[in-house]
Amino acid sequence: MANAVEVDPRPGSDERLARMIRIPTVSAELEQRGGGPFEAFVSLLEELYPLVHRRLARERITQFGLLFHWRGRNRDADPAVLMAHYDVVPVDESDPWTHPPFAGRIEHGWVHGRGALDDKGPLLVILEAVENLLAADFVPARDVYLSFGGNEESFGAAAREISETLHQRGIAPWIVLDEGGAVTDAPLPFVSGTAAMVGVGEKGLATVRLTARSEGGHASVPPRLTAVGRVARAVDRLTPRIFPARAPRAIPRMLRLFAARSSGAGRILYRTLSAWPWLNARAFAALGGEAAALVRTTIAPTRLSGGTANNVLPSQASATVNLRLALGETVAGAVRRLRRRIADPLVDIEVVEGNDPSPESSADHAPFALIARAVGASHPEAVTVPYVTMAATDSRYFHRFCASTYRFAPLAMNAELRATIHGVDERVEIAELHRGERFHRALIEGLPA
Repeated sequence: MANAVEVDPRPGSDERLARMIRIPTVSAELEQRGGGPFEAFVSLLEELYPLVHRRLARERITQFGLLFHWRGRNRDADPAVLMAHYDVVPVDESDPWTHPPFAGRIEHGWVHGRGALDDKGPLLVILEAVENLLAADFVPARDVYLSFGGNEESFGAAAREISETLHQRGIAPWIVLDEGGAVTDAPLPFVSGTAAMVGVGEKGLATVRLTARSEGGHASVPPRLTAVGRVARAVDRLTPRIFPARAPRAIPRMLRLFAARSSGAGRILYRTLSAWPWLNARAFAALGGEAAALVRTTIAPTRLSGGTANNVLPSQASATVNLRLALGETVAGAVRRLRRRIADPLVDIEVVEGNDPSPESSADHAPFALIARAVGASHPEAVTVPYVTMAATDSRYFHRFCASTYRFAPLAMNAELRATIHGVDERVEIAELHRGERFHRALIEGLPA
């Protein structure tokens, strides 16, 4: 790359990540643990990345947001924003972890612990790249911001404030890159090799509470339909077919790229599906699982409540339903569909929280091409493929101000590793930390002036 410099990466990134993991920054347990772990983590970053803190301007945005500003050569060019979060989800103490989740154990080429993949590992590789470039006296072609949030797992208020702060200052990023996709093997049946799955859009989120009321009383004389029965009937009516399958623009391109890496029937199948978006939407929906979630709004009842005793009819019952909204849907439109499907005016529908899906960023513009070139430096065997991110990320607060908002963590994660995110035995391979640092270094070096 034109702006590349000779860099000698620092050793010890595995131990630095292990030290991060040992600080239990569990945002959902803030009341129990207090703010101490978060302040300890901020202090640890100062210790581990002295050049970042000496040469970049750092701001605290809310209690949990960290915004670093690295001045580039062309101050008039729109900046790059690299994002990550340093909070983690709770751990169920009864889960059978091989190593304690906050021990930060290093063993057999892996770093183990909560946050290794989500999202302290991806945060670390950003800081490693910046620290190494600063040690080589590198200056990026344009400004670079590092946006780190400490409450992404509890709705991301810090990231929202950081995005609003930049917007109020008139800063419109050229590219925003957050967590989301990863480098994966066997991304679809018949496809060989590995793929860097870059999220060009993000599904929306809606948490909806269904509530019904009825006369209370003794369970020995129940009415025809109790509050519990009414809510149960409403939940039973919420099938995936409520929402139509839609193919975002990213899906045909993804299938064309996968066709080139397939043979025989697989190549014919993916070429055919890529040419007919309406057909690939239906095919993905029929496959179920992750494939269906790419093209359809998903509905998952997550909580049920009602009643105070085993022999008392509850006067109220409720169910909480989690929806992940497909691109093109809205929270308001989804609620209307639920109301029509439930078809019971005695069931109240309340939106507890919600945000619409993101727009779809282009996979044909220079920012996406830059990501692909950086993948070529870190994972040269992988093809860079656009797709839709199904989980919520902090980047959802930036897409209003940046048309090129992407979601990708430059670490290899097979299906078994992806299942450890928010699960048991989360871990990252040390070799992937080195590749992730190389990705971000190439990305920053390749920023155009």
